Amino acid sequence: MTFIAWLIYIPLQILWMPLSILGALWVAYKQIVRSKALGLSQTAVEIVNGRWTGDVFGLREDVASRKLAGTLTNNSVLGLRITLFPLLVARMIAGRPILYPQLPEDDKSGIANMVFSRSRRFDSLIERYADHAEQLVVLGAGLDTRAYGPLAEQSLAMFELDMAATQKAKRQAVKRANLNFDHVHYVEVDFADPNWINALVASPYDPAKKTIFLWEGVTLYLSETNVRATLAAIKAHAAQGSVVVLDFYGERMLKMARKGAMAKSLEATGETMDFGFDFARDAEAVLSAFVTSVGYQLGPHYFLGSSHKAGAYMVIAALEI
Repeated sequence: MTFIAWLIYIPLQILWMPLSILGALWVAYKQIVRSKALGLSQTAVEIVNGRWTGDVFGLREDVASRKLAGTLTNNSVLGLRITLFPLLVARMIAGRPILYPQLPEDDKSGIANMVFSRSRRFDSLIERYADHAEQLVVLGAGLDTRAYGPLAEQSLAMFELDMAATQKAKRQAVKRANLNFDHVHYVEVDFADPNWINALVASPYDPAKKTIFLWEGVTLYLSETNVRATLAAIKAHAAQGSVVVLDFYGERMLKMARKGAMAKSLEATGETMDFGFDFARDAEAVLSAFVTSVGYQLGPHYFLGSSHKAGAYMVIAALEI
């Protein structure tokens, strides 16, 4: 059936191309222009759209993200469906995605499939530590939906931390999506404030309980000083046995983000990418040295795209306290 899917996909995509372009432009307008007008992050929309795509194409079940994506005023699910229509038809015929999206092995993972590869590894690390934790704290939660999925069925106290404007928009979208949020504590913080941790401590969060701190897709927007300070603040207010599950990015990813269309879209909403590592040579040693320098133990970790000559473009890691 894969061969038939390709036979149908190629001419359909050629004929559909004008509509695909219009759909993509409409999504980009909503994601970039509307996000800027609302004072929200356009990259957060990009991630939830990636998870929407993964769910629709059967790579990763995420009902909450699919529902949430359709409620966002700075997004267009219709535009996504129009853009991806030929690929959706091919997926229906072949029984699997034939070109995009894909979920390759970690070392072969490309930046185009980053959201899918990254989500898989974050999911596996959270699952690994969830049975021994009592709390989940999502730092820079944005539009993350893990607190509204299967994790909500585990007896974890849930905390989402982000800027006030982001939290307000998130709560409104979650309500429109009819997702249960009674179990989630929304904590408004400004991570530029060195004392941001005080807002978490002042909430029902209990520093004596083992906690999973989820810090996904954030470190690249910060300075090394801020990353180190955040990790120090967490360590000072977390129980022994807690873990920070996070990602660090390689210079390969940062160089790509600083040029072309990606750079222009970030500039439109005032976002910059600043912090990363040179993973081109001995990425394991580079990562281990940093983790040791901030006083953590390096747990399970996964480099993505390591077979590329420029090295991995990112790593997802568990930093144990």
